[in-house]
Amino acid sequence: MALIPTTILTGFLGAGKTTLLNRILQEPHGMRIAVIENEFGQENIDNEILLKDSNEQIVEMNNGCICCTVRGDLVVALSGLARRRAAGELQFDRVVIETTGLANPGPVAQTFFVDEEVGSHYMLDAVLTVVDARHAMAQLDEHEEAQRQVGFADRLLLSKTDLVDADTLAALTRRLKRINPRAPIGRADFGRTPLNEVLDLRGFNLNEKLELDPDFLATEAAQVHDHEHPHAHEHAHEHGHEGHGHAPGEPCDHPGHNHHHAGHSDEIAAFVFKSSRPFDSARLDEFLGGLVQVYGPRMLRYKGVLLMQGAERKVVFQGVHQLMGSDLGAKWGESEERGSKMVFIGKNLPKDIFIRGLEQCLV
Repeated sequence: MALIPTTILTGFLGAGKTTLLNRILQEPHGMRIAVIENEFGQENIDNEILLKDSNEQIVEMNNGCICCTVRGDLVVALSGLARRRAAGELQFDRVVIETTGLANPGPVAQTFFVDEEVGSHYMLDAVLTVVDARHAMAQLDEHEEAQRQVGFADRLLLSKTDLVDADTLAALTRRLKRINPRAPIGRADFGRTPLNEVLDLRGFNLNEKLELDPDFLATEAAQVHDHEHPHAHEHAHEHGHEGHGHAPGEPCDHPGHNHHHAGHSDEIAAFVFKSSRPFDSARLDEFLGGLVQVYGPRMLRYKGVLLMQGAERKVVFQGVHQLMGSDLGAKWGESEERGSKMVFIGKNLPKDIFIRGLEQCLV
């Protein structure tokens, strides 16, 4: 049987997750969706809105969707739903897990890779994060969990954009892209968003799509130098201290850098490594293995498309915290520019250590 695609829906308190969920549950889309409210034992207010009868744990909606509340172990809930589906007691095609507003989506995502029973029934499709355009700047300043939810996302959906002006929205968008340049940003005002922007995003597939925000790449200016200029390398020693928001070789008066320190130096941020030289696979394996052991808890999401020495095919890898997977991708095209591109999103990661170490794995 095909694996059941699963979406993790996250977002800070009051961002509009439930509004979006209600909309998904009421749309006449013809899909049967099982919604899991992952409440971890707290008093559940959203539940009253979503479930008309709060005495029952599983409720069927009029459009064929079902909803259940989990106040305990997600693994037990997912396994139970899968068993009831296999027995023909419940019918659903996909699952949406709504996390609590303060939850870190990391452990929820890891469940799909760590637990064998869950992994044998379900496929993690994507992490969706709803961002409250009106309150997000303050939430990102005050709460690391809000930054984590953004850093983890495969897609960001802005809600309440009607309550802010264009400048505020532009500043927020820039900040979100700095934290997570790999997540496209859409809108979900009043829960309105096309379903194809919510479901079947394949964010956890080991595919070669590594879409990075082009503005972000432009500000990572030095990495366009490919780390092959001795000049860029010297700069890395001058400027590449941990905690500075600019790329090695990027001049200090870069506007993006100063803006970054105008009260919004997020602990969670992204950086990119690019090179046109191939990697030595044994050295790279050893280095990445070490990185994940040391920094895994602080590495939220990372992904790369790699050029390996002597390999005709691309190598694709991605990871969540300490869990990393890789796969062979397509062959390099005749006219395709060969090279590696990697993005790391994490908490206070020492960018210079990562980049220097990766450079030492190049042939």
